[in-house]
Amino acid sequence: MRFKDVFSIIGPSMIGPSSSHTAGAIRLGRVARQLLGEQPLKAEITLYGSFADTYRGHGTDLALVGGILDFETDDPRIPQAADEAEALGVTVAFHISKDKADHPNTVGIVLTSESRKVSMRGASIGGGNVEIINVDQFDVKFTANYPTLVISHHDRPGMIADITTLLGSNLINIGFMDLDRKGRNREAMTVIETDASIPATLVEQMLRLNMITDVRKVDLAERSDA
Repeated sequence: MRFKDVFSIIGPSMIGPSSSHTAGAIRLGRVARQLLGEQPLKAEITLYGSFADTYRGHGTDLALVGGILDFETDDPRIPQAADEAEALGVTVAFHISKDKADHPNTVGIVLTSESRKVSMRGASIGGGNVEIINVDQFDVKFTANYPTLVISHHDRPGMIADITTLLGSNLINIGFMDLDRKGRNREAMTVIETDASIPATLVEQMLRLNMITDVRKVDLAERSDA
């Protein structure tokens, strides 16, 4: 058996009793926070499967809130995450869904700030690892184990070639790519995991490409700017 990272062998450094229900939950919250790109004012969190059944007992609720506040997996403030959110003026609401999910540890997160809104659905798949399966109603997948670009754009001929050419000119190698679109010549989303960190200048260059409407970076090795 081959291991992709150290989490697969010993698990992450963390606060909490379970890598799936706490460390993975924190990482899911942090991905949502980085997709939003700033501190939210409101968080709507929907829990599915095992997350819904045991979230209070395993501290999943506090872990998700801690992640949304951009806490690391070993941050000592995680047990007080609800109080921290209240102090920052972040309103958090939890909802339990009986709908069947592809993975038992699944969560849907909707974050709203003064200027932005993002929705994300993902699962904690073991050992602190996560898989994102939907962003803003687009069925795109990524692991957040690597620096990731989430690119919103219109579907047009040559779009992917323009994106990959720009990455190549910046010496950024692509490790994985996924794309979903609403239809031909309509809104689309491309997700790219890279082998190297993504500089802010690259994001700025990509935003200047024709018909790209938004570029978000997810890199759990970095702290959020907000």
